[in-house]
Amino acid sequence: MNTDPFTAHESNVRRYGRSFPAVFARALGATIWDETGNAYIDFLVGSGALNYGHNNPDIMAPAIEYLVGENILLSLDMHTAAKRDFIEGFVDWILKPRGLSYKIQFPGPTGTNANEAALALARKYTGRSSVMAFTNAFHGMSLGSLAVSGSASTRELGGVARHDVIRVPYDGYPSQAFDSASYIDSVLSDPGSGIEKPVAIILETIQAEGGMNAASAAWLMEIQRICRTHGIVFIVDDIQAGAGRTGDFFSFESAKIEPDIVCLSKSLSGSGSPLSIVLIRPDLDVWKPGEHSGTFRGNNFAFVTAGAMCKMWSDRKFTAGVERTAVRLQTHLDRLVAKFPRYIEQKRGRGLMAGLKCRSPAVVGRVHDVAFENGLLIESSGPNRDVIKVLPPITITDAELDRGITILEHALQEQDNA
Repeated sequence: MNTDPFTAHESNVRRYGRSFPAVFARALGATIWDETGNAYIDFLVGSGALNYGHNNPDIMAPAIEYLVGENILLSLDMHTAAKRDFIEGFVDWILKPRGLSYKIQFPGPTGTNANEAALALARKYTGRSSVMAFTNAFHGMSLGSLAVSGSASTRELGGVARHDVIRVPYDGYPSQAFDSASYIDSVLSDPGSGIEKPVAIILETIQAEGGMNAASAAWLMEIQRICRTHGIVFIVDDIQAGAGRTGDFFSFESAKIEPDIVCLSKSLSGSGSPLSIVLIRPDLDVWKPGEHSGTFRGNNFAFVTAGAMCKMWSDRKFTAGVERTAVRLQTHLDRLVAKFPRYIEQKRGRGLMAGLKCRSPAVVGRVHDVAFENGLLIESSGPNRDVIKVLPPITITDAELDRGITILEHALQEQDNA
């Protein structure tokens, strides 16, 4: 395989090409092939941007029909038939069945665009400036999103100072013995704490890049109560954990909460095409026309594929299949934790957003390399890169899932020979 053009001309910033030294050419479902024909099970799925697998026929068929019909592709925020169909489908198949009512904002196409819009709106609505964010959080690579991310190495990017962020402990940090929600409530209630009232609390229900840390339903409910009590906007960054990744469409459904603002991107389009939205509690929608913008907020191809993805959630057979696959994955991982206590400390995550916390980054690095050699794509997460992320498509077949787990198990077994 010829990788010379990448080495010669692509920036040093490239990452995944170094981790997976192959030239990929074709993909379908949970399998991706390189240009020499080698097949790989994909437990990476575009870092959670391909929850529905590669080239899902139920999503791509209407998209192909749309592309050959001389239809609108870019529309800014003008009205188009594709945009109307997506809005109606999202409301009818996603929001209404869950008893949710939100206004829908289309910012720029990426997750960090959605988070930036949410933070700007919260500041406009409250007139305050500081945002409360959590240890080990990750919210994107633009300046506002970097500021509320937790990793020091991440926050140092951008080259400018980032202010107006109050850092607080996430659920279970630094240990399960510490009640971080009670701490947050205390400092917000005490005028002597030195902590000013923030405009918003922003969180991920599962911290994907932070190490697959999953917040409990009780903790999430308490954070929502704190926000309501203190007049703080409650923002859930559901960019990687949403769009079906945990088994429900929204990652916060099992906690029975209703955030004021929800940010979605990554797998929202269902196809890997960039699309993001901000869901806004109606009374918070205080934007003036044109006050927040973005050239590529009218990606009509993504509206078509996202609409097809939403329709899948109206099919009980589909949702039951996702639930069953989540149970199958969790059962596999429980077995690996029990089999390899020398290398794995614990299972993390929830549903089809799972992780294996290992005893050292060296274990994860070795597993990554051996897995790739044997046909499995996985990546690491956590501030110390000591967590194996397990992100199969939520539509993965039993055979593909079992094959991927078998390769992962072999890679863990190979630690004995390292």
